[in-house]
Amino acid sequence: MSDEKKRVIPFSPPDITEAEIQEVARTLESGWITTGPRTKLLERRLASFIETGRTDIDCDTAENKEKYSNRVVCLNSATAAEELNLRILGIQPGDEVIVPAYTYTSTASAAVHCGAKVVFVDIQKDGDPVTHMPEMDYEKLEEAITEKTKAVVAVDLGGIVADYRKIYEIVERKKGLFTPVENDGSPLSDLGSRIQNSIGRVAVLSDCAHGLGASRVFDHKRQYCGNIADFTSFSFHAVKNFTTAEGGASTWRPLKGIDDSEIYKMYQLLSLHGQSKDALSKTKAGSWEYDIVGPWYKCNMTDIMAAIGLRQLDRYAGLLNRRVEIINKYDAVCDELGISHLIHHTDQMDSSNHLYLIRIPGADEEKRNAVITALAERGVSSNVHYKPLPMMTAYKNLGWDIAAFPNAFDYYHNLITLPLHTHLSDADVEYVSSMIKEVL
Repeated sequence: MSDEKKRVIPFSPPDITEAEIQEVARTLESGWITTGPRTKLLERRLASFIETGRTDIDCDTAENKEKYSNRVVCLNSATAAEELNLRILGIQPGDEVIVPAYTYTSTASAAVHCGAKVVFVDIQKDGDPVTHMPEMDYEKLEEAITEKTKAVVAVDLGGIVADYRKIYEIVERKKGLFTPVENDGSPLSDLGSRIQNSIGRVAVLSDCAHGLGASRVFDHKRQYCGNIADFTSFSFHAVKNFTTAEGGASTWRPLKGIDDSEIYKMYQLLSLHGQSKDALSKTKAGSWEYDIVGPWYKCNMTDIMAAIGLRQLDRYAGLLNRRVEIINKYDAVCDELGISHLIHHTDQMDSSNHLYLIRIPGADEEKRNAVITALAERGVSSNVHYKPLPMMTAYKNLGWDIAAFPNAFDYYHNLITLPLHTHLSDADVEYVSSMIKEVL
């Protein structure tokens, strides 16, 4: 191929416009650059989006301020969100947390941080039969639940929503094994114990790092990610559909007998050293004094990050629609070549269109890697999502062996992730498609 015809297609650059740049500039000029009014506004707007699927709700009105406050907590990463979800739930040493073997490390490492034992479960052979997403084998999930299991973490990989109905059915059937954590008298333990008693079974968590804006129909009603699992974590990292550079968020479904504001306050304490007042509260006249109620963590979101997110959310519906257009073009090419790929939209589910995974027919790891190299030589950056965690040194050191997860390895060994982002022009997508044809 001549250099004149060769394009350079990056894998996943952020989509930043003048709107985000100007909002960051206004934030810097305001003098308020750490957690403050923009972070709180972004939390409310995300809460309204999770409930309605709309990005245009005015969350500055008195009514909507009250309605959507205390429902979402913005943090500095999805990993922090995942860990705080577990800590709010009272997860502690001796507990078990079930995680699919096919995911990124943060899904499992958050449980390790809490001192819990991670229990890996294999995926279904070739993934879900409809979407092809590498989804947990639900029979193996049910077998893995013991008296020590306190949480199951589902992963909405690529933005495709897992089958939470099946997960809820399983944890309900197994609720006889569940014993809530005892309250040791500390504020965090007290809340965790009450949450576990309120849920009354193994908690269902969602690693929704890829899934902001995705939805699935349950009982004839469409529900958006963040309002499906008991607790959900989102990622706003630079490579995600919606970004705040780094960043993430936690959210939860309403719990019987526990006010959202109490849960929200505990997240604030956990994310800011256990300090009883944040910087915004301390600016009020005579309000300098605070307490440290626990020796906790530092993972709050800044207003600079939130400024990017506010303008991203204005544009988000359009960004998702553009991704659908690109996916449709990829689908046509892959179907022509007989390549298995993710199905992002069905009658019951709409993905957030985050990743485009394909599996090369008949390829082993060596041939798959050769395809990645050949595409790179033609200017097309690609990736692999993911190398199963039992193949990683950290988890091998915990005693896990990929041989116990044959479906996860089989899914991984011939998988490639194509570039999918909103900087791709139609001509770029055509170029990627033609290079796939040429290389294969």
